Amino acid sequence: MISLLQEAAHTAVETTEGAIVTDEAATHGADAATHGVDAAGHAAEAAGLPQLDIATFGNQIFWLVVTLVVLYLVLSRVALPRIASVLSDRQGAVTGDLMAAEEFKQKAREAEAAYDKALADARGEAQAIVAQNRAEIQAELDAAIAKADAEISARTAESEVRIREVRATADVDAREVALDVTAELVRNFGGNVDGAVIGTAVDDRMKGAVQ
Repeated sequence: MISLLQEAAHTAVETTEGAIVTDEAATHGADAATHGVDAAGHAAEAAGLPQLDIATFGNQIFWLVVTLVVLYLVLSRVALPRIASVLSDRQGAVTGDLMAAEEFKQKAREAEAAYDKALADARGEAQAIVAQNRAEIQAELDAAIAKADAEISARTAESEVRIREVRATADVDAREVALDVTAELVRNFGGNVDGAVIGTAVDDRMKGAVQ
């Protein structure tokens, strides 16, 4: 683009110089012809690489400055605002993503803390329930054992009473049987049956057997 502008400027300069030379030729004659010859020589020399022609450096610098100013204006008014807008949007998106990530991280921490608290509360409640159930079971077991001990004691006492009653009844029956058998034996041997003597003998015998 700079080369095209430089060539256009060079063409304009040559045209201007040609007009000036023609005007001077019409006015001054020989001088104009001389300048025309010199201009033609310079044009021939610059026909290969006009940008290296020292005579056109001023114009080239001028158009270079103009081109740079135009480029600066285009960049500052169009390209740079768009780039800045894109960078700003990108920075905003990155900042938003970072903020969202930090928010999610904070929520994750809060959720983890809530989970740990709920787990600790559940463990505490479970331990309390276990302790309460254990105490209730122990109380029920103690009550059952006490009831069983009371029933066993009552039945033992009742059994002892019955045993004593049976033993007393058995002793009475055994004494009567012993009296009858002894009286019958004495009668068979031809002796005199004395109930008092036989009763005393039987009682003494039974006491000795019991001892």
